Amino acid sequence: MEQRRRRMWQGLVGACAVSLAVSCVTAHEPLPTPRPAAPSAMSASPSPPPSRPDVARPVVAAATPVDASPAPELPRGGRTIFPDHRLVGFCGTPGAPALGPLLDHPATKADKLLGYANQYGSDRTILPVFELIAVVVQAGGGPDGKNRMRVLDGTVDEYLQAARQARGLLLLNIQPGHSDFLTEVQRFERYLREPDVGVALDPEWAMLPKQPPGQFYGQATAESINGVIAYLSTVVAEGNLPEKALVYHEVNDYVVKGELSIKPQPGVAVIKSVDGLGPKGAKLNTYHFLMRNTAPGVHAGFKLFFDEDRQHGAFLMSPGEVMALAPRPEYVMYE
Repeated sequence: MEQRRRRMWQGLVGACAVSLAVSCVTAHEPLPTPRPAAPSAMSASPSPPPSRPDVARPVVAAATPVDASPAPELPRGGRTIFPDHRLVGFCGTPGAPALGPLLDHPATKADKLLGYANQYGSDRTILPVFELIAVVVQAGGGPDGKNRMRVLDGTVDEYLQAARQARGLLLLNIQPGHSDFLTEVQRFERYLREPDVGVALDPEWAMLPKQPPGQFYGQATAESINGVIAYLSTVVAEGNLPEKALVYHEVNDYVVKGELSIKPQPGVAVIKSVDGLGPKGAKLNTYHFLMRNTAPGVHAGFKLFFDEDRQHGAFLMSPGEVMALAPRPEYVMYE
C-alpha cells in the first residue's frame, strides 16, 4: 500500500509541473458541443381588433407556453443509470502517468476503453466512463494554501468531447487537499448542468487540518459527501436532467467517517468504488471487508490497477473474475 501511495504521490507532483494543464483560477471557455436552448413558445400577440358593441366577441383561452423539447437522456439511452447500465471506465489526468491510462489525448484511449468495457456487457448496456482527475492534490499549498490544483476548462472540454464521441459519461474526480468537496464540485457547475457529466470524490486526498498530503491518509465525512449528493440532486431537478453518477473511492475503512449515514437522493446514483490493490486474494479480501459497511441504496464499484495489480508476477483480474464478485460491481474502473 505504501509503495502505491509513493508512486501516486510522484505522479501528483509530476502533474503539478504541467502548468498548461492545471490552474487555480481559469476563465470559462465554450463547451465542446453546445446544446441550443429550446425555442421559446412565447411570442408577441397581435393587437386586438377595435371593439364593436354590436358583435359578440368569442372568449378565447390564453395559450399556455409548452416546452416541446424532449427531456435529455443518457448517452446510450434512458434516464436512469441502474439497473439497466454497467459503467466501465478509465481514470487519469494530463501529465501524470502514475494516475492512470487516461493521461493525455483521451480520444485515442476510447478504443482501448471500449475493448475492455465490451467484455462486461453480457447482462447490461455498457456505459463507458472517462474519469478525469479535475482537482489534483499538491504538495505545495498554492496561492490560497489549499494544496490542490484545478485543471483548465479547456482540458475538461477535451475530455468531455472524447466522452461524447464514445457515447459515454465524463466524471470529474475531486482530490480536494485542504479545500472541501462541495466547493470544488461547484467550481464545475456549468459542466454538471450537462446531461452526461457526473462526479467522483476521493476521500483519501481530503486532508485534515495541518496534514501534509502524501504523508497521511485523508478523511471525509458522510456529511460532506451528502452535501455533494444533495447539490447534484438539485442540479438534476432544475435542469430536468437524467440521473447523475456520484462515485466515492474507498481504499480502507478509515477514509470515510460515518459511512452508513450516506443518503442517496433523487436523480443521483451513488457508487462506492473499492480501491484495493495487489494480487487477486488481497483485492478480494479488501472488497469483501469494505462492502460490508455500505449504506442502503449505494451501488458497488471495483477498481483495477494496471501496474500495481501485476507486480511480483501477479495477473490483472479478468472481467469474468470481476463479475463473480458478490455484490457484482456496477462500476468497474481501470487506473
